Amino acid sequence: MRRDNQSSVSEFLLLGLPIQPEEQGMYCALFLAMYLTTVLGNLLIILLIRLDSRLHTPMYFFLSHLALTDICFSSVTAPKMLMNMLTQTQSISYAGCISQVYFFLLFGSLDSFLLTSMAYDRYVAICHPLHYNRMMRQSLCFLLVVVSWVLCSSNALVHILLLARLSFLRGNTLPHFFCDLSALLKLSSSDTTINELATFTVGSVVITLPFMCILVSYGRIGATILRRPSIKGICKALSTCGSHLSVVSLYYGAIIELYFVPSSSNTNDKDVIVSVLYTVVTPMLNPFIYSLRNRDMKGALRNILSRVTFSA
Repeated sequence: MRRDNQSSVSEFLLLGLPIQPEEQGMYCALFLAMYLTTVLGNLLIILLIRLDSRLHTPMYFFLSHLALTDICFSSVTAPKMLMNMLTQTQSISYAGCISQVYFFLLFGSLDSFLLTSMAYDRYVAICHPLHYNRMMRQSLCFLLVVVSWVLCSSNALVHILLLARLSFLRGNTLPHFFCDLSALLKLSSSDTTINELATFTVGSVVITLPFMCILVSYGRIGATILRRPSIKGICKALSTCGSHLSVVSLYYGAIIELYFVPSSSNTNDKDVIVSVLYTVVTPMLNPFIYSLRNRDMKGALRNILSRVTFSA
């Protein structure tokens, strides 16, 4: 391991997933299939929304950006993990590690903001249906996405700048399958007080605050439904919000389990497994949730397939 001025390392070693060497091939094939499903499924969502004019609404505008973000988010970690499993290597360069942290933070927090925008869209649609077109105008939707990108890029940049000032003299082995920020901070030989403070404060802004906004939105939705309770209204609300609630539960459930539930010092394997759920499984399930629970998406898919069949 080379060191630059005895203060940094040229590469890190990723221990990978807690699986036996003889099982590497089976798990590699499994994760490859999951990654391809993630990419193809989310690309299908983007294609359907772009080709079907009935899906040119604010909700599906945010959904197309969420699908693109899920592709990028999964691509930050999965290809490197698969390459290491195939080649039996564990190394990742220092620059590659820092880049992986940056894009992991960027797309992970971007998911949070997009889910919040979608929750606000559902709130307006159910609580203020007569003013929906005025409140959810195209310029506002575009602004929400742009602001999300700016805030999430700034968040990731802050962490990277603080991470770049740290020294790693204790070693270069990370008990993970990707460069996780918390694992890097534990490995550092420098004072990480500022980094941990930034993780807490900035993390509250990009994760906790959007989560609270989602809870408030659905609290208002629930109050609106209960003021005029009817089976038809409840079924319509569930059909409108069910897919989004399922994705929110998967996304924030994994985050809470990984970062907010206290764990002992001997639970690295559990953290790695939950990280797999967060980075690989959840982005793969999103297309299935939206396609199986959403009549508009299923209708758009049938229209596209009928066009292809007719042209053939």
